[in-house]
Amino acid sequence: MSDSSPSSPLRWAPLGNALMLIALAALCGWLLTLNEGAWWPATPSSSRLWLALASVAAYAGLCTALWWKARPRSSGAASSASGGDDVLIAYASQTGFAYELAQRSADSLRQGGLGVRMVALDRVDTALLANSSRALFIASTTGEGDPPDHALGFVRQVMGRPVQLRPLRYAVLALGDREYAHFCAFGHQLDDWLRQHGAQPWFDIVEVDNADEGALRHWQHHLGQIGGQAELPDWSPPQYQSWTLAAREHVNPGSAGEPAYQIHLLPPLEAETAWEWQAGDIAEIGPRHPAAAVDAWLLAQRVEGDAPVEHASGTQPLRDLLCRSHLPDAPQVRGLDAQRIADALEPLPHREYSIASLPAEGSLQLLVRRMPRPDGTPGLGSGWLCEHAPLGGPIALRIRRNPNFHPPAPERPLILIGNGTGIAGLRGHLRARIAAGAHRNWLLFGERQAAHDFFHGDEIRQWQRSGAIARVDLAFSRDTAVRVYVQDLLRRHANELRGWVEDGAAIYVCGSLAGMAPGVDAVLRDALGDDRVERMLADGRYRRDVY
Repeated sequence: MSDSSPSSPLRWAPLGNALMLIALAALCGWLLTLNEGAWWPATPSSSRLWLALASVAAYAGLCTALWWKARPRSSGAASSASGGDDVLIAYASQTGFAYELAQRSADSLRQGGLGVRMVALDRVDTALLANSSRALFIASTTGEGDPPDHALGFVRQVMGRPVQLRPLRYAVLALGDREYAHFCAFGHQLDDWLRQHGAQPWFDIVEVDNADEGALRHWQHHLGQIGGQAELPDWSPPQYQSWTLAAREHVNPGSAGEPAYQIHLLPPLEAETAWEWQAGDIAEIGPRHPAAAVDAWLLAQRVEGDAPVEHASGTQPLRDLLCRSHLPDAPQVRGLDAQRIADALEPLPHREYSIASLPAEGSLQLLVRRMPRPDGTPGLGSGWLCEHAPLGGPIALRIRRNPNFHPPAPERPLILIGNGTGIAGLRGHLRARIAAGAHRNWLLFGERQAAHDFFHGDEIRQWQRSGAIARVDLAFSRDTAVRVYVQDLLRRHANELRGWVEDGAAIYVCGSLAGMAPGVDAVLRDALGDDRVERMLADGRYRRDVY
């Protein structure tokens, strides 16, 4: 297949134009030799001379304008001289799909108010990387694990040289097909090279198997976090099932932090495959506006909420569709009837939550913290699950496989590190390990106050007493004069950490992307060394699910 990157053919344009001009000049010279004596029987009038000159000038201006429009925008030193505050988006595209995703990613970040520089990977040099503080790489893999054709120059000329990238924060979206032996190989090669030269990952590499929509929504979820825009519409809305909210419990009353709730969900009776998930998988939730907010919007716009409208999901009252959609501003719908309003609506984006339970427990369990907006009102997803959704009512849900965070082999020791509601993802792993008879488990967990925020604490202590968990270390930052966090615990027990790793342990991290995850990574590198950490990443022994 040929590279569809729009900038690749332009590099040969100046050379081709120059060769064409030389050929035309040579042809003109040869034609002049065929004339003898006066070459024109009469001298042209001055008006015709000026007309000829004007025609030549217009043609030259047209050529200049076309060249200016098509010139390469980002090459070499020009691209590295500015734009350090922008987010660099570099794409390696074989068939055009990576280029399309780069455009979508750029649009998402711009909606968050961020500046963006989007370039093909073959236009990226060491100077541009060194001058960038934030970068996204969208990389296809072709053939048997090869980079796209146009990216070969970057591999040879940039990845083959030493470069210091320590100020750079980055993320990689790797495109591939699991039918091939070397799945997403170039994306992983790029990710490994960036880390080895000091760049710090925003979050772990996102693998996309044959344009999987769930993985792409996960990437977009991270884009929303980077741009501070949690309300961005999904590129491809999930195909939800209707689950039932069976129970909701406030599990940290009195906490200095925001309220957290344990949520129990039951699948639809007809969904035979609804119970199929593993520890580490994700629940995608389709949130809704509270009914009172929709009724207030309808009253303000003087629109009848019970008016039937046609939609892709069938005929329904306008009110039902509004509950699942962004509520437009008044000028956008002024003068429109119910159907035209329905046609203009954009669906609400999904929310992602780690699954805390296993199918054998009889329900899908989540641990959700109610997150406030700047004005103090609860966020869209957490407000729906923690406050507005009625008990016994429907919850739109889709389970997304997350193979990068699936359990290791039972015989391998496991170190589980997390904070806050990240304990949900770790509890799923502990449940799976205990069910498999694997008891070499070490949990390190951090929160605010032991009396209020030790989520699943009674269960964890019982597992520890029975020997199902070999070791538990806890950090409650508000209970001590000097605040201690989970990464401080890990540093304090560096010798034990090295011993577990020598015994073949895997390390799984779940929780906050800001603070905890980079702090834990820094301690791991100090205690184990960069080379050991990089090998564990490559071998799948160090995995993260952070948000």
